[in-house]
Amino acid sequence: MLNPFQRRGDPFMLVVGMTGVKMGDRVVQVGCAHGGRMAAIASKVGLSGQATAIVPDALSAVRARKAASRTGVLVDVEVAPPTSLPVADSAFDLAVIDDTGGLVATMRAQDRGAALREAFRAVRPGGRAIMIGAAPRSGFAALLRRAQSIPEFDAPAALQAEGFKSVRKLAEREGLIFTEGIKPREGGRAG
Repeated sequence: MLNPFQRRGDPFMLVVGMTGVKMGDRVVQVGCAHGGRMAAIASKVGLSGQATAIVPDALSAVRARKAASRTGVLVDVEVAPPTSLPVADSAFDLAVIDDTGGLVATMRAQDRGAALREAFRAVRPGGRAIMIGAAPRSGFAALLRRAQSIPEFDAPAALQAEGFKSVRKLAEREGLIFTEGIKPREGGRAG
């Protein structure tokens, strides 16, 4: 008997599509609330690209390494706070900020700003940041998840405040919210 609630096909197709990651890209993912999502994004860079995951703790590092191994992708995993990324300036084409577990949303405002400034610093001029957040639940799902509530914050405003331009909410689907910002080509910050 078919289960009408079972996902069909690739469960990470939406995430990969929304990030727009492609072969040869240099991608840094900040946070790893879901190892499968991280590995799916990393798998698209191929041998000519680079995938790096920067996670806040040892448990997240285990999750990221296990998912990369299971998927057969090469991911450099570093444990560091999101407020101090151990990467060179302008080293990446894309920064994926995984806030689905509340990594950024639960930070104090000044730490949140520092984390987003670090993502801005890590991305090359003309590069992008994609923040993936958990969509607020409603109805029955909200009752079930009340204990795991993640504070909401204005992701587009936060990205803009740290220098990203053309910031926009790309989509809200399958319980996720995707917000994109572009680092200006001149490399300058918003004033």
